[in-house]
Amino acid sequence: MRAHLPLRLARAAAFSAVCVALAVAGHRAAGGSGPEPQAVAAAWTAVAAATAALAGRERSATVISAGLAAAQLVLHELFAYGDPSGISLVTHSHGRGLGEGLGMLLAHLTATLLTGWWLARGEAALWTLLRAAGRRLGAALRLLPSPAMPPAPPRAAVASVPLLPARGVLRHIVSRRGPPLPAA
Repeated sequence: MRAHLPLRLARAAAFSAVCVALAVAGHRAAGGSGPEPQAVAAAWTAVAAATAALAGRERSATVISAGLAAAQLVLHELFAYGDPSGISLVTHSHGRGLGEGLGMLLAHLTATLLTGWWLARGEAALWTLLRAAGRRLGAALRLLPSPAMPPAPPRAAVASVPLLPARGVLRHIVSRRGPPLPAA
């Protein structure tokens, strides 16, 4: 079953809202100042556009979690880019030591796995409901009486002429192929 545009956009909006809200909450919980509203809007738009392209059919929990993890890493760096507190995976691993960077990475992975599981369960429930609705609609449509076809107009009687077989017609045809005979 393929998803048409309205369903794709609704699924992309839900995924983007969860993904960006998780990134903002994680950024704020880690001690960063709140990202600028335009950064949040740009992040939501970018995630929604990428997700709408992939939302054409049902996705597995693995694909959802992988997409969520990639988006979390990109959003984390986007939000940390203009933050004066400098909370970034890059600065953690180079400037402040492995402990803080590893803690941040584990926090992101834990949140990503839990949220990915939650979104995958919602995805499975949505497609189950859509399949059931499709079956019920199909059954209801089969119960409806088919529209009455107008009666066919009467055909005029045509005298039947027996057709000669092609072999009989061709038997009397003379074939004169070849070069012309020389003139005498």
